[in-house]
Amino acid sequence: MDIKYGIEVIDTDGTVLGTVDRVIRNSWSGEVSKFVVRGCSPAGDLILSPQDVIEVTESNLKLNVPSDKLETNRRL
Repeated sequence: MDIKYGIEVIDTDGTVLGTVDRVIRNSWSGEVSKFVVRGCSPAGDLILSPQDVIEVTESNLKLNVPSDKLETNRRL
Protein backbone atom coordinates (compact mmCIF):
# COMPACT_ATOMS: atom_id res chain seq x y z
CA MET A 1 0.00 0.00 0.00
CA ASP A 2 1.56 3.26 -1.12
CA ILE A 3 0.44 6.12 1.14
CA LYS A 4 1.85 9.36 -0.25
CA TYR A 5 2.26 12.83 1.17
CA GLY A 6 -0.45 15.22 -0.04
CA ILE A 7 -3.00 12.61 -1.15
CA GLU A 8 -6.65 13.40 -0.36
CA VAL A 9 -8.27 11.27 2.39
CA ILE A 10 -11.96 10.34 2.31
CA ASP A 11 -14.13 8.25 4.60
CA THR A 12 -16.49 5.42 3.56
CA ASP A 13 -19.25 7.96 2.90
CA GLY A 14 -17.06 9.93 0.49
CA THR A 15 -16.55 12.87 2.88
CA VAL A 16 -13.19 14.56 2.42
CA LEU A 17 -11.31 14.55 5.72
CA GLY A 18 -8.16 16.32 4.56
CA THR A 19 -4.79 15.38 3.08
CA VAL A 20 -1.88 13.24 4.24
CA ASP A 21 0.50 15.65 5.94
CA ARG A 22 3.07 13.25 7.34
CA VAL A 23 4.03 9.62 6.70
CA ILE A 24 5.77 7.71 9.50
CA ARG A 25 7.75 4.66 8.40
CA ASN A 26 9.23 1.73 10.29
CA SER A 27 12.98 2.39 10.31
CA TRP A 28 13.82 -1.29 9.73
CA SER A 29 11.32 -2.31 7.07
CA GLY A 30 10.54 1.07 5.50
CA GLU A 31 6.81 0.26 5.58
CA VAL A 32 4.28 2.87 6.64
CA SER A 33 3.30 2.42 10.29
CA LYS A 34 1.24 5.61 10.79
CA PHE A 35 0.24 8.71 8.86
CA VAL A 36 -1.15 12.10 9.83
CA VAL A 37 -4.14 13.61 8.05
CA ARG A 38 -4.31 17.39 8.18
CA GLY A 39 -8.02 17.93 8.52
CA CYS A 40 -10.52 20.38 7.22
CA SER A 41 -12.60 19.98 10.38
CA PRO A 42 -12.27 21.97 13.60
CA ALA A 43 -11.85 18.66 15.46
CA GLY A 44 -8.20 18.58 14.40
CA ASP A 45 -5.78 16.33 12.61
CA LEU A 46 -5.94 12.52 12.62
CA ILE A 47 -3.29 9.88 13.31
CA LEU A 48 -4.14 6.75 11.34
CA SER A 49 -2.53 3.45 10.37
CA PRO A 50 -2.58 1.40 7.17
CA GLN A 51 -5.19 -0.88 8.81
CA ASP A 52 -7.63 2.06 8.61
CA VAL A 53 -7.35 2.15 4.80
CA ILE A 54 -9.54 0.16 2.43
CA GLU A 55 -8.29 1.55 -0.90
CA VAL A 56 -5.60 3.82 -2.34
CA THR A 57 -5.92 5.27 -5.86
CA GLU A 58 -3.94 7.88 -7.77
CA SER A 59 -6.15 10.69 -6.45
CA ASN A 60 -7.28 9.60 -2.99
CA LEU A 61 -7.05 7.29 -0.02
CA LYS A 62 -10.31 5.78 1.26
CA LEU A 63 -10.75 4.79 4.90
CA ASN A 64 -12.68 1.73 6.01
CA VAL A 65 -14.78 3.72 8.53
CA PRO A 66 -17.04 6.79 8.38
CA SER A 67 -15.59 9.93 9.95
CA ASP A 68 -18.13 9.96 12.80
CA LYS A 69 -16.85 6.53 13.94
CA LEU A 70 -13.21 7.57 14.25
CA GLU A 71 -12.05 7.35 17.83
CA THR A 72 -11.26 10.60 19.61
CA ASN A 73 -7.79 9.34 20.57
CA ARG A 74 -6.85 9.38 16.89
CA ARG A 75 -7.09 13.16 16.86
CA LEU A 76 -4.18 15.47 17.62
